[in-house]
Amino acid sequence: MPRVLMLHDESPRCRVVDLPLADLPHRAISVDIDYSDLNYKDALAVTGKGKIVRDYPFVPGIDFVGTVRESHHEQYASGDRVILTGWGVGERYWGGYAEAMNVDPEWLVPCPSPLNSRKAMLLGTAGLTAMLCMMRLEEAGLPPGAAVLVTGATGGVGSWAVSILHHLDYEVHAVTGKPEQREWLESLGAREVLDRSEFEGEPLPLEKGRWVGAIDTVGGRTLANVLARMTYHGRVAAVGLAGGTDLPTTVMPFILRGVSLLGTDSVMIPFERRRAAWQRLSALPNGLFERMAVDEIGLEQIEQRAEDMLAGKVHGRVLINPKK
Repeated sequence: MPRVLMLHDESPRCRVVDLPLADLPHRAISVDIDYSDLNYKDALAVTGKGKIVRDYPFVPGIDFVGTVRESHHEQYASGDRVILTGWGVGERYWGGYAEAMNVDPEWLVPCPSPLNSRKAMLLGTAGLTAMLCMMRLEEAGLPPGAAVLVTGATGGVGSWAVSILHHLDYEVHAVTGKPEQREWLESLGAREVLDRSEFEGEPLPLEKGRWVGAIDTVGGRTLANVLARMTYHGRVAAVGLAGGTDLPTTVMPFILRGVSLLGTDSVMIPFERRRAAWQRLSALPNGLFERMAVDEIGLEQIEQRAEDMLAGKVHGRVLINPKK
């Protein structure tokens, strides 16, 4: 019987239990899970501090990587290594905080060589989202070597964005509220580290243009301040809302400087684009994975680390080994 982290709408909310295989959802692909991870959305689901989970009991976890044990669909066969991110898994459908899970084939993508399972989940939704932001900026004409700002830089998406941008020879400026992580961000490739307080004040319609591109993982006032400081024809890939869902800006950056605001989704993206992003991620050098801060935990530690994440006490990636 696989072990799973089960959420309940009563105390105690989180319980690690042994669940018969027959009690897993009836779906076409059965996967033995090697690793999952902890994202901001997972933390909201696990703690109940966000309206992520609505049906109980429920197994959370929006990501996982593993090996197909049994398949009733021609797209995958027993022994295939697969990655799952998005598609409402861990929100509407049982997810990856388990030793095994049954899923739909449309939710999967083959795990590309040379990624092993651990590297795949060091990336997870965070790395995938960072690469999708990079692709959006490139498609919008971001020039080589440009100065690019990354907000929320110590988080999963932000830290991978810093690493990927630096690897691609962009000049990276990182925004964080954790000054103690300056040296780590610099080791990832940040040329300059800025305090997030500079982006939390009341936004002006326009300020001196400084950055050609930006990846914003925060939203709210932070995003409004970023937009006001973009250069002519600047490009901002927006992907986060930790700082709020409101956007207190004006049309000025868009009509006077031609700034582009590029919404970036990582949940429902089509298979071919998802696979293309994973192919690019699989080509990243080992050094980027070695410099990523990693905390590897088991199912029993998820609840506490979720609380820590929402309290701003986590940087880098939290990797979950369901057999640990």
